[in-house]
Amino acid sequence: MKPEARYQAAIELLETFQKEERPADGLASAYFRGRRYIGSSDRKWIHGRFYNILRQWNRLIWWHDKYNYSPSARSIVFIDSMFRGEHDVSSLNERVCTGEKFAPSKLTPSEMKILHEIKGQSLEHKDMDDKTLLECPEWAWSPLVNAFGLEKAKAIMAAMQDQNDLHLRVNTIKSSRDDILKQLKSEGMAIEAGKYSPWCIRLAGRPQIVKHDLYQNGQVEIQNEGSQLIALACDVKPGDRVVDFCAGAGGKTLALAAMMQNKGSIVACDVLEGRLKRSKKRFQRSGVHNIETRALSSERDKWVKRHKGNYDVVLVDAPCSGLGTWRGDPDKRIRQLGPGLSELVPLQAEILDSAARLVKSGGRLIYATCSLLPVENERQIDKFLHEHPDFEKAELPANMPEGVAENGYLKANPADHDCDGFFAAVLKKS
Repeated sequence: MKPEARYQAAIELLETFQKEERPADGLASAYFRGRRYIGSSDRKWIHGRFYNILRQWNRLIWWHDKYNYSPSARSIVFIDSMFRGEHDVSSLNERVCTGEKFAPSKLTPSEMKILHEIKGQSLEHKDMDDKTLLECPEWAWSPLVNAFGLEKAKAIMAAMQDQNDLHLRVNTIKSSRDDILKQLKSEGMAIEAGKYSPWCIRLAGRPQIVKHDLYQNGQVEIQNEGSQLIALACDVKPGDRVVDFCAGAGGKTLALAAMMQNKGSIVACDVLEGRLKRSKKRFQRSGVHNIETRALSSERDKWVKRHKGNYDVVLVDAPCSGLGTWRGDPDKRIRQLGPGLSELVPLQAEILDSAARLVKSGGRLIYATCSLLPVENERQIDKFLHEHPDFEKAELPANMPEGVAENGYLKANPADHDCDGFFAAVLKKS
């Protein structure tokens, strides 16, 4: 592709993002699937530019507001290009906005005006407040500051500005981390062992691992190290009876199955039946055969009542704000596609209450989120324990690595642990 065609593709992708209420990763995948002719280097540039714009969205919009200009995909892409030092107004109009086939049309007078206004300035401005500079939405800023204090909240949000490395979980049913590390190093990949999870490998540069034989053969899975720690906190053993109550695409389910060495049984539950069906391919690829999928009509499905008190370990990876995953999913900071906190918090409590019925006497209930907010985490546990005297807070298992525990909870965040933010609590039934 010519350089101007790359800019036009970035504009088209951003226009789609502005029009359609879908996650950015799905939008980007669909865009490239419909344009197979785009080569890998061009795809990498377009995808990188799209996500970098999402990571500095609030600051780019701030500049539009400063000059009372209604933001468009074109203006956002062009202003971003100027802040990067790639172009000035004249070179944009002469080299990028040529109006030729596959290139953006000529700059309009209003576009020329705002581009001249920002000429010579930088993305960050002294008049920007902290939440704009750190790309934090209004609804999350005060809760974060209240939970962590101003300086720590700023550090966490600053860490979320960086693109995270690709994290893999080695499938110990099929291989070992040492063997995978040795192979990938021999292929010249920039890798290192994970900092906390015993199964994690971090890859710099985010290579296309899904096309690698190791992924195709089920020897590795893509899973953030913070998410792997949730599975570690479950401390399941071979022969256990386990429920993954909100299994989703099955990432944690697979980690649990590997810990159990394919022995015992796991029921992967979710209200989204389509995700469970798609997860079966992952299970098959990974060589696990102790997982049963169960689509639920709701958290109060009759299946839960029929299996009351039958399970050793029940994991509730509850739907949440997803605040801890903003580094990899910056679009979640820009707009909330699902329910807000006012709906999520009571739903989490309802799910936890229902899933607790599955735990047998002496069994364990693990509550987890990918949020950093106490209202979704510690306060949920306090409320649950107050209403369920037959449960008590238990210690994290002895296999948990140092540095991720706080007040008896698993608490990981991007600033301290260089991974997505996760929370987990272990509760034991008397």
